[in-house]
Amino acid sequence: MKDYTSDKIRNVCLVSHGGTGKTTLAEAMLFNSGALERFGRVDDGTTTSDFDPEEIKRKNSISTSICPCEWKDHKINVIDTPGYFDFVGEVKQGIRVADSAVIVVSAKSGVEVGTEKAWKYANQNNLPKIFFVNGMDDENADFFKVYDQLVNTFGKNVVACEIPIKESGKFVGYVNIATMSAKKFDNDKLVDADFPGELRNRAEELRSALIEAVAETSEELMTKYFDGIEFTEEEILKGLHDGIKDGALIPVFSGSALLNRGVKSLMDAIIKLAPSPVEASPIKATKHKSDTQVELEVQQDAPLSALVFKTIADPFVGKISMIRVFSGVLKSDSVVYNTTTEKTEKISQLFVMRGKKQIPVSMLVAGDIGAVAKLQNVNTNDTLCNQANTVVLDKIEFPEPVISMAVEPKTKGDEEKISSGLHKLQDEDPTFKVSINSETHQTIISGIGEVHLDVIVSKLKTKFGVSVNLSEPMIPYRETIKKKVKVEGKHKKQSGGHGQYGHVWIEFEPGEKEGLTFEEKIFGGAVPKQYFPAVEKGLLESMKKGVLAGYPVLNLKATLVDGSYHSVDSSEMAFKIAAHLAYKKGMAQASPVLLEPILHVEVFVPDSYMGDIIGDLNKRRGRVLGMNPVEGGLQQVIAEVPQAEMSKYATDLTSMTQGRGTFKFWFERYEEAPPNVSQKVIEQSKSRLEESDFE
Repeated sequence: MKDYTSDKIRNVCLVSHGGTGKTTLAEAMLFNSGALERFGRVDDGTTTSDFDPEEIKRKNSISTSICPCEWKDHKINVIDTPGYFDFVGEVKQGIRVADSAVIVVSAKSGVEVGTEKAWKYANQNNLPKIFFVNGMDDENADFFKVYDQLVNTFGKNVVACEIPIKESGKFVGYVNIATMSAKKFDNDKLVDADFPGELRNRAEELRSALIEAVAETSEELMTKYFDGIEFTEEEILKGLHDGIKDGALIPVFSGSALLNRGVKSLMDAIIKLAPSPVEASPIKATKHKSDTQVELEVQQDAPLSALVFKTIADPFVGKISMIRVFSGVLKSDSVVYNTTTEKTEKISQLFVMRGKKQIPVSMLVAGDIGAVAKLQNVNTNDTLCNQANTVVLDKIEFPEPVISMAVEPKTKGDEEKISSGLHKLQDEDPTFKVSINSETHQTIISGIGEVHLDVIVSKLKTKFGVSVNLSEPMIPYRETIKKKVKVEGKHKKQSGGHGQYGHVWIEFEPGEKEGLTFEEKIFGGAVPKQYFPAVEKGLLESMKKGVLAGYPVLNLKATLVDGSYHSVDSSEMAFKIAAHLAYKKGMAQASPVLLEPILHVEVFVPDSYMGDIIGDLNKRRGRVLGMNPVEGGLQQVIAEVPQAEMSKYATDLTSMTQGRGTFKFWFERYEEAPPNVSQKVIEQSKSRLEESDFE
């Protein structure tokens, strides 16, 4: 691959709803550029960008991959992202390092939820956008219906640059709206064709919209437009380029990635119309160890700044860090400074990745994308720069996990391999989290959805050779008491030599603070002061298990009011045991109750789903606290819901809103569980204890 200057690079991210053909489009672009000798197919598992065994098995993308190709003296870094909502973190990685987005739309299905999300993500990153209506070979393809949907959904600045020609239901060519000329496909070539009469009226209507949009990109063109002077082809191209760069217009192209028709025209448009890294939005950064904002120049002679936007855990190669250089030049065998770890890193051999293929390069210039292996202390979102000019590039904001499952090994003794594999996968995927619940001792994995966790489990097996079972995590219930009681705890043991003697009277009552409130009101030295700490310690240890279902106890006040001791046989241990005996008796008599964790939940949905969402939250024993309109035409529903009712909410919300809804949550407090819930939890706890006794 040749060396390219920054102005000859195009970083374009393919985004869309799942199943619209992004991966096939990337494959067609690579094939057209000569990077591939044969055209791979998703169904055969032979595409360049879907190389992971999981992607081949599932026949859809689950991670973002980079596919560089050369086209007409330019380098296009094609960034192929997944369309499935569970892999939104991968999409965010791809979008962050792109300078423009091609939003792929199905010619049959039109605007879908994923189209809206792709638009939103591109807007959040100020990316210029191009629509590509794919699948024109499908017998149910309807370009004009889809185009009208795009205009109605995203606004009048969506303009058609081409319209497809179909004959007997087959996609045979297209009309160039700018030049009002028709072209037909002749094997791999385009040949001039007669203008189809049936398309004339619609083409002229679309050309008027295009010319009007182009006119608005500059005062000079606006003047010509009002004077009725026809624009030249160069003026139309420049107007389109400027309008796309500013977000003032979004062109629509069409084709069939599967038949590789209309793809070369899209590639030409990316070269001519999409901005280079030099022209893209200003690169914002922050001075290291300060709040000072700076703008970086996308120049090769500027100081180096590069972002690690993705990490790949390869069991054979080791850790691969994927990098976009924003300014300066990153060279093989150089030393860079990591502003996150505040340490220097030695860059070994740089390479560019085309799917899984590694192509060695000597350097990456400003605007280019590549990778380096075995940077042990470098992670996703780290900024690499010159030590003399330290900056921090804006980090990718990843969504927090919303679904959790407990992991259990299928084979005993695999625990260490599972832990190691999960932590490597966590390094690779910032939307995936691993934790150990210190109370239940369960390993908990958390992600964006059920498919996300299913993929993690599959990767654990294929990459690291360990199989696991998933189960619902245990809910961290608590116990407390509701009334005041006074009980005796006496521990007396004689067995030759020193005996053991501890005797206490303790009042138990509901406390005001979360843990134990311990007081003593001993008169006349009934229990010597030296044993007070032993009594408190005995109670604290006892509180780890309640009497109802064995859950930790909250909000307990214990007052030591009386007791007795033996001058020889009393000891700290004896008083600890006496306190424990008093605790068991007191808890049983003081109306113990089960407490369940309550979550604060915020759901963000379009207005039309509000009734369904509120009804569903009520079914989950939730309390809706309020509703607020928020940006993007969404409503925020604020509620409190028992944690036990939220285990599969991520999946259910996606189903209820076709993927348009999102939510976040955090622990709020503990509340007394209703009798039916309490009874069920206590029964489950008893059967669990019986099973463990049996084992």
